[in-house]
Amino acid sequence: MKPTFFLVLMCAAFSLSAQNPTIQWRNDRTGIYDEKGLLKSWPTNGPELLWHFEGLNEGHSSVAIDANKIYVTGMTGEIGYLYIFDLNGKLLHKKEYGKEWSQNYNGSRGTPTINNGKIYIHSGIGDLICMDQNTLNVIWRKNLVTDFGGKNIRWGVTESPLIIDDKVILTVGGKKHNIVALNKNNGSLIWSSEGKGDLSSYCSPLYIGNQEVPLIVTTMERNIVGLEAATGKLLWSRKFESQRGINPNTPVYDGKDMVLIINGYERGSVMLRLTNGGRSIEKVWENDDIKSKHGGIVKVGNYAYMGGDDRSGRFWHCVDWNTGKVQWKDNTIGVGVVIADGDNMLYCYTETGNMALVRATPEKFDLISQFPITLGTAQHWAHPVIYQGVLYVRHGDALMAYKVK
Repeated sequence: MKPTFFLVLMCAAFSLSAQNPTIQWRNDRTGIYDEKGLLKSWPTNGPELLWHFEGLNEGHSSVAIDANKIYVTGMTGEIGYLYIFDLNGKLLHKKEYGKEWSQNYNGSRGTPTINNGKIYIHSGIGDLICMDQNTLNVIWRKNLVTDFGGKNIRWGVTESPLIIDDKVILTVGGKKHNIVALNKNNGSLIWSSEGKGDLSSYCSPLYIGNQEVPLIVTTMERNIVGLEAATGKLLWSRKFESQRGINPNTPVYDGKDMVLIINGYERGSVMLRLTNGGRSIEKVWENDDIKSKHGGIVKVGNYAYMGGDDRSGRFWHCVDWNTGKVQWKDNTIGVGVVIADGDNMLYCYTETGNMALVRATPEKFDLISQFPITLGTAQHWAHPVIYQGVLYVRHGDALMAYKVK
């Protein structure tokens, strides 16, 4: 092959990849979708509904997107299914993957992760399933209880698989095998960490790769932990527990050295600074009056935005990233889940079923537009997704696609 022609092919492949990124949990776990030029306000009745699908049955997981296909899970009876759609909403496949969580707030939890031709699903009963993306055959399966001596938790495991190079990370919660790294191709054990011996805590872990020692940061039932990604060695830990043992939010990293962790209930929030190349930490600030049950946090500029609780009620919050000072709090609309686009617009999906467009500014809660999500069932807990100018909203049984560009 001539060098010039090869270069053209490589550039074309890179361009296609850039236009069609793989979307995992909260995009890349930040909750920020880099798309720009989206609508700055919506019609009174909301943006155009391009299509919808009703039939996912029970579940709270978000959508993953890869190669212009949409992946989402749901539960019928006690069985979990993977649904695959094209971008026009056509159901391409429905594939059973095994039992799901049916003890309380029934349904699927963790968002699938797509990587190198394989689909990884972590079910609420603790099964980690690896499927071939083309055939949908199960390649391997592990269970945190039977294979690693772990223990499930009150409302079922809620974890979106984290993949680092050849490793898929599983938060087991056992005394011996607390957090493990499995070979993503065959499920064999690469390393096992005793961590602090905590149970898992509804949190999907975060990978930080630009420190001298690349590390995994996550919250367990009673501790925040930092593990060396290559070996599982416990680098540092910090007590961080609530009476209910719920630390549900993926940590937020500023790309330099600061990591924000927010508890769902009594414990509040803490900002940590990574020191010594990621091998240790120091506290920057702590605020027990900032909490978010499961709505996620986004960092826009020098501020963090989230919906949560404080001593006086439930509010949307804007918090100074560097000091922990609350810039404003607002309860004009109910709290819930938040993501953001590339133009600093927040998409606030409330537990009462409203989708709101809010300008991210430290001056005030700048509500621009809102509309009700009328399709679907049960709780409004799934995190929305933005992809190619379309806003995807999952509400229990229903998946909706709104044109926002």
